[in-house]
Amino acid sequence: MEYLDTGVLDGLDAERFQEQPPYPWINPEGVLRQEALCALRENLPGIETFQTRIGETRRYGQKPHDRYALEYRSELALPQPWREFIAELQSDRYMGFLTRMLGCPTALSFHWHYTPRGCSVSPHCDAVHKLGSHIFYMNSDEQWRPEWGGQTVVLDDAGRFSRRSAPDFDDFESRQEARADANRSFLFARRGNSWHGVREIQCPEGEMRKVFIVVLNRVGLLGRISRGRWQRRRGY
Repeated sequence: MEYLDTGVLDGLDAERFQEQPPYPWINPEGVLRQEALCALRENLPGIETFQTRIGETRRYGQKPHDRYALEYRSELALPQPWREFIAELQSDRYMGFLTRMLGCPTALSFHWHYTPRGCSVSPHCDAVHKLGSHIFYMNSDEQWRPEWGGQTVVLDDAGRFSRRSAPDFDDFESRQEARADANRSFLFARRGNSWHGVREIQCPEGEMRKVFIVVLNRVGLLGRISRGRWQRRRGY
């Protein structure tokens, strides 16, 4: 099975992406083929394989990013659709797409986040080893209502905040919500002002926001050193 719709990827405009304010981001529909998305949803990793990351201290006074997290490792036992999809993400076609959009090569890592009711992702700019992220929203429209939240919020600080600070959502000049329904994904490039977050989830008990994230890391020694330090701080 092919998972990525290369026609959709080829149709995404790199120049328009780079010029999007307040930093490069895009929220396309249909990057995944519909039948492939259904297979991935039906075979999502079970919560029993995840680490609980609740109440962990963040730097600069930022609020915790509470969720359950699973980091991809090559030895991880995964259903066939996920093994095939991750292999396709490492193909020349997808890597070439990322290079075209970002303007430079990248090294990939992957993780899943499941977020229960009452949890949120406070505004932040990501670690310096990252070039960006490609977030795939895994809840179906039948499973998830937009009013429950889960949308990635693009935040514009108009240059007012250091990334080493802890503003709240309402402190920003503008807030744009990326759509998380209808086979959407969210690609963004990290900049010094690439503030984003997820407001508190308001789903019923027992439901969770589910995402799969392709992390776009810097290539080279500096990127490896920065990534290693970040992983050691979090026990990865």
